Amino acid sequence: MMRIGFLGLGIMGTPMALNIARKFPLTVWNRSTSKYPPLVQAGAEVAPTPSQVVRQSDVVFAMLFDEEAIRTILTDDLRDAFRDKTLVNLSSVSVGFSRYLSEEVRSAGGRFIEMPVSGSKVPAEQGNLVGMMAGDQAVAESIRPYVEPMTRAAVYCGPIGSGLKTKYAVNNFLITLTVGLAESMNLARAQGLDLDAFGQVLDAGPMASAYSKLKIKKMLDHDWSPQAAIRDCYNSTQLVQAAADAADTQAPFIKLCSSLYQQAIEAGMGDEDMISVVKCLAGPPKAREKP
Repeated sequence: MMRIGFLGLGIMGTPMALNIARKFPLTVWNRSTSKYPPLVQAGAEVAPTPSQVVRQSDVVFAMLFDEEAIRTILTDDLRDAFRDKTLVNLSSVSVGFSRYLSEEVRSAGGRFIEMPVSGSKVPAEQGNLVGMMAGDQAVAESIRPYVEPMTRAAVYCGPIGSGLKTKYAVNNFLITLTVGLAESMNLARAQGLDLDAFGQVLDAGPMASAYSKLKIKKMLDHDWSPQAAIRDCYNSTQLVQAAADAADTQAPFIKLCSSLYQQAIEAGMGDEDMISVVKCLAGPPKAREKP
């Protein structure tokens, strides 16, 4: 049986790794050791370094915060470990960095697949993420059995960069949808409406989705625990804006959303759920405790 490795056990990485551990031998690494107990309980082995994870695995998934987080582990020892191994980067990074990482792995004699995912904590826990695969199609097809525990679909999008470009477009829709939903809820609040009734109207209407129902409930419950954190969302807005600039196309909504998420971070809300941006729409700080 193929040995699987996983680097990065954050909000998304932990449930993804747990789903893999239920089907395959798994070795994990994370900067904070506090994330290890549920993985160990699920049967995963802990390695002291990223390079040791790679050496003990055939296919390695990386779910780190950003490019800088990946650069900090990209040592000569890690590069040497890539020979005859497949690295699958799940992290949201720039296309340029993905191409650089692909070349680093290939130069070391390894294989590289780009596979950002669409979905947040709950779909990750349920194994219902959507993967956007890019790179050598034969390699992408060969790793499908190990992607399956994490996803309900893994779509091959084309050469390196195609998966990330697809995610930028998907996230553009997701982020503007989230801000629009928060703005609607805030308008309902400001007009003095019964917010439970308003939520029921949205849930029963043609625009309802599993995502909207989840976020509406969080706003009604004043539950700001992160399923996708504001800090991550702001990082996504920067990537989407850069992609729009590179494609020489307009993206006015994402620029507005980015400014709101930056405001949320400056207000100390960076680790809250992305729907917490509703509090930035509700007036001065003294009025922000409830939407």
